[in-house]
Amino acid sequence: MYLMSAFVATLVLIVWVWRPLVRDYVALFDPQRPLWSQIDWLLIGIFAAMSILIMAGADLRSDAWIVGVGLVGGLAIEGWGTQTHIWNYFTLERPPLWIIPAWPIASLSIDRLMRLLARLLPRERRRNYAIVYGVLFAGFYALMLQFVWPTRGMSLTLAALAICALITFAIRDRRTAVLTFTAGAGLGYFLELWGTTRACWTYYTMETPPLFAVLAHGMAAVIFWRAGVLARQLLASVHLPASLQAPVLSPPSSQRTPRIEGAIAPGESEMHGWR
Repeated sequence: MYLMSAFVATLVLIVWVWRPLVRDYVALFDPQRPLWSQIDWLLIGIFAAMSILIMAGADLRSDAWIVGVGLVGGLAIEGWGTQTHIWNYFTLERPPLWIIPAWPIASLSIDRLMRLLARLLPRERRRNYAIVYGVLFAGFYALMLQFVWPTRGMSLTLAALAICALITFAIRDRRTAVLTFTAGAGLGYFLELWGTTRACWTYYTMETPPLFAVLAHGMAAVIFWRAGVLARQLLASVHLPASLQAPVLSPPSSQRTPRIEGAIAPGESEMHGWR
């Protein structure tokens, strides 16, 4: 309920803030044609699927990490693509802020799809997933090099290539990586199909959509997954130094109250069970 409410509230906020875009879209409807033939059924299907997915197995504790990483990662990816003109939006914004909330929603949907695949697909031997992982990620990186080659001299592209290479060699859980990549690319196909065929965004190759863009959603999902895991590990490893910890005061030994069997001694509390 909380996730769906946040999703709907985000859509309402986007419609309210970017009212001129909504008016332009509504103006495209032709009253002389049947309404059902003008409805964007692909967009409705995508929204319906993601709405169901984000509510399936929701856990606000873990989902908060996914949303946070999705927002930051989505902004970084959109900034890279639009600043280098690998793709451009019809509003010519670089990047448009109204597209950023779509990334955490997609990230939550991919997480649910990955968990579904993990249940449906049997656990093969580690070697099998290692082979699939090597072919899949090596193939994607080769395709990425070919696709972004015109922008090879730009710092943002070099950073994107370095991050993808680092993630590829750093991952040890090959099964989860393969399933996450597959789920991301599967959802990415429908997102890219809608966006490119409606001219919401356009790639420099004019493909609708290019294969790289579809697979890039899978790679982005893997990077977001690893970034979330790393963020949790870093937070768990943070400990306050002794100088910043609150001192524990206790009365001198000569003035301590004798301990009564079954009673709680001074300084003790029920919080002892949390240690």
